Parts: sequence; C-alpha cells; structure tokens
Amino acid sequence: MRTMIAPTLKNEEAVQDLVAEINKCVHCGFCNSVCPTYQLTGNELQGPRGRIYLVKGLLERDDTNEALEDSLSKCLTCRACEPACPSGVRYGKIAEEARFLIANQSSHRSFLQRVLLNLIPNPTKFKQLYRVGRWFRPFILSKSVREALSRKLQVATTITGTEEGTVILLQGCVQQALTPEVVAHLATLLETREIRFRVVSQESCCGSLNLHLGEKEAAQSEMTANVSQIRIGSDDVILSSASGCGVTLKEYDRYLPQVADASSFARAVRDISEYLVQYEFKKAHKAERVVFQSPCTLQHGQQISGIVEAILTRTGYEVIPYRDASQCCGSAGTYSLLQPKQARALRDKKISALTDVAPDVVVTANVGCQLFLEPALDVPVLHWIELLE
Repeated sequence: MRTMIAPTLKNEEAVQDLVAEINKCVHCGFCNSVCPTYQLTGNELQGPRGRIYLVKGLLERDDTNEALEDSLSKCLTCRACEPACPSGVRYGKIAEEARFLIANQSSHRSFLQRVLLNLIPNPTKFKQLYRVGRWFRPFILSKSVREALSRKLQVATTITGTEEGTVILLQGCVQQALTPEVVAHLATLLETREIRFRVVSQESCCGSLNLHLGEKEAAQSEMTANVSQIRIGSDDVILSSASGCGVTLKEYDRYLPQVADASSFARAVRDISEYLVQYEFKKAHKAERVVFQSPCTLQHGQQISGIVEAILTRTGYEVIPYRDASQCCGSAGTYSLLQPKQARALRDKKISALTDVAPDVVVTANVGCQLFLEPALDVPVLHWIELLE
C-alpha cells in the first residue's frame, strides 16, 4: 500500500513511522476473519483493513471525517488482528497514532468521556464518585452505567511491604478501587513464600485510559511520573496483576523515547503469571471445573498464552477450553460504557461460549473483564490468583 502524505504532516516523525506500518498491509483480509467488530457487523469499515484505508486517507488529507472517527471509536484495540496478519502489521500502533492525530484536530469530548478521563486515573476521586453514583443508581437511565455501578465498594486492606523489597506491586486505578482483594491476595501469596515486596504510594495511572482516548500528552505525563516515582534497581521486578495495565507498562520505552530510564522500567515489568509460574500452589477454592477467560491485553497485547492455564492445572483444577477463546468479551477498558450496544453484543457471544462448557467458576486476568462479565454470569467471576492458596 502506498501513502502520499499531506504536506502539513511530512515533517512529523510519528507520521513517517505510521506510514511505514500502513505500507506493510497487503489487503489480504485475514485480519477481518478474527476481528470482533467485523464479525459482528460484516462492515468493511468496522474491520482492521477498512480502518487502515481510512487512516491512510487521514494522512493524505490531514483531515479527519465522521466515518473515520466512528470506525476508530468502535474499534476495541483488542489486537486479535496482529497475530493473524502475515505481513506483521502492528495495527494497534496504527489505531493509536490515528487517535492522537484526530485528538489534535478536534477538542470535542462527550460528557462521559470527560468524566472518565478526570476520575478513573485518580483512585480517591473515583471511589468518591462511585459511592455517590451507587446512591443514585436506581434513577440512572443508562443501563450500562447502572451495571457498572453494581459492585459494592470493598474495604481495602492496607498493603505495606518493605522498603528493601525487590518486587514492586502495582495497585492500579480501578483495581485499587473496586477489586482491592486481588493485590491483597497477591501480597499474601508473596509473604507466605518469604518474597520481599514493596508498594509505591505515589503510583500514577499507567496511561492506558488516556492512550485509548487519544490523549497522548496526558498519557506520557502519567508514564513519566511512574518512571520518576518508581525507582528500580537492576534486580527489581515490577508486577502487574491487571493485564490491561501491563500491556502499556511494558511499552513505556516506545511511548517515552526521550526518557532515559523508560527502557529499564519497561524491561522490569512482568505480568504476575510470568512471575508466579516458578512456584507451586494449593487450591483455595472448592471449584473443580475452571474456565480461564484470557483478556485480549494478555493473549494478544502481551502475547502470553498457556501460563495461567498451566499454573491452575498444576494446582489441581480442571481447566476447560471453550470456543472462540481469542475473541474479546466487549469490556476493552471504557468501551463497555462508550459503545454499550456493541459491547453487550460481544459479551452475549462470550457468555454463550462460557456457559456452554458449564464451569464452576470463570477466572480472568484483568479487572475490566472481571467487572463486565460478573453481572452477566450465574457463576463467580474472579481474578485467577484468587484460586491459589
């Protein structure tokens, strides 16, 4: 594919990299065969190939349009298309950079987008508004927002660790507010194995939310704050128990090319499955049949597959495969709130596949997936480490 860049964009380095990525596309359409939104709509513009054509037009005109903005807003950025692409097109990067360009041209944000951008990266403010939202929940017209407010706030366990710990536990934003038991359980798993860890009180948002909504500078500011505040030694490991955060944390060097410590920071990040695979565990749940719903950010973004299933099998659970396991559940960060119709349609397909195998419990590795699936299933939905004694 050949792209003629608009004169106003020719001197931008990011645009040159974007064009190089677009030009890898050979129009084969293999991406559409695995794209959830294309499978749902059958619309070429709702698949990666069509979106790449629309982004190509953006670069050639230096002007956005309704078709492009609608198409990208309905993209989950699940990256299922990347392993399916024979040319190695990094579609996630294309979608991301296009959103940055669109954000530069348009300052319009919906009320809900502004609320999410202002509150989610701040756990304290988020918890306060969430608590208020639950009081008014019966009067909220939006079904998706009412459902998002369905979980009761947990009393968080204070996690202290030790200043000498070589393992750094990240607590996240939404996870810290709505599922604090996950990191608390991880801390206990480490303590019982005499693994020294520490937490960082100045931990900032990983930047994922701002990235997904095209706010590049805000995302980079959060990332820079983390690199500055979370000082690491040569033997330190940064553990993320939310795969949606982990996939971004592991790419800090790409987002912060001018920040000296960003590369060493990114190299230190591990998903907890990569770290815990070296240990043995006993069962902590009465369940026998377990389904692991692998988040897109784990299997496609971080390209981690089979590790969680191996740990759970070794622990004594029967891990049940299910159809279309590579497809997105529809959560995708804020997608379930900003695109509720499509998100629910994707969730319905996921729920059908999960219930067909009759599990005792469904486990996942990302807080967004857990919270989105939980109200729609008749069996418990947990973070997978909660099954480990």
